[in-house]
Amino acid sequence: MDFVFMLTRDDKTVTDCLDVLDVLDESGTDPTGTIGPISHIGFKDIGVDRGTLARLHRRIKDMGATSYLEVVSTTRDEALASVRSAVDLGVDRLMGGTWIEETLTLLAGTGIEYLPFAGDPHGHPTRLAGDPARIAADCRRAEAAGCAGVDLLAHRAADADPLALVRAARAATTGRLVVAGSITTPAQIAALAAAGVDAFTIGSAAFSGALRPDAGTLRSQLATAVRAAAAATP
Repeated sequence: MDFVFMLTRDDKTVTDCLDVLDVLDESGTDPTGTIGPISHIGFKDIGVDRGTLARLHRRIKDMGATSYLEVVSTTRDEALASVRSAVDLGVDRLMGGTWIEETLTLLAGTGIEYLPFAGDPHGHPTRLAGDPARIAADCRRAEAAGCAGVDLLAHRAADADPLALVRAARAATTGRLVVAGSITTPAQIAALAAAGVDAFTIGSAAFSGALRPDAGTLRSQLATAVRAAAAATP
């Protein structure tokens, strides 16, 4: 299972995102002292200016990582503006948003893989409405449209048990299933892996110290996530 490190807190890219990449460049999280297992890195297109986003994305690609932009805007025009930002930056994968047809039209010919939200996201930070039946229907619709998978805010669910949503999504799609938001413990990561999740994202929990409350560095938080992902991978 892949760990996607999001350079975000409270659904915004952290203002010192470039400095965070310096930490990864210096020693990463694995015993060999390299970036090693952190090969998936993402961000939002809010929180920092466009020039910083461009520099950030270039750095991520120079590090050899797969890049992600996650759409958090809940209006059509703002969400599609985020899609255009993803195209301009040239990210590898675009996550989020619910305007599937319009997004795929904008992405045509770019090679960017699209994973829309399943369910009904609302608010900021985002909450997810929708029961397992709704999640499954959205997954089937995304796959039929040609999406690479779905982005599921399972642990921000307002109406259902998070793992019930995950199981419904996994049963409904053969695409890539990424669970994002409010993952704070290795136990959650293990449960997601057991339910068939392909990848999970963590941002705020790493920056707040929630993954390992007894430790004080970002490096220790990331190491916890990396170890949990490795332990959960068959």
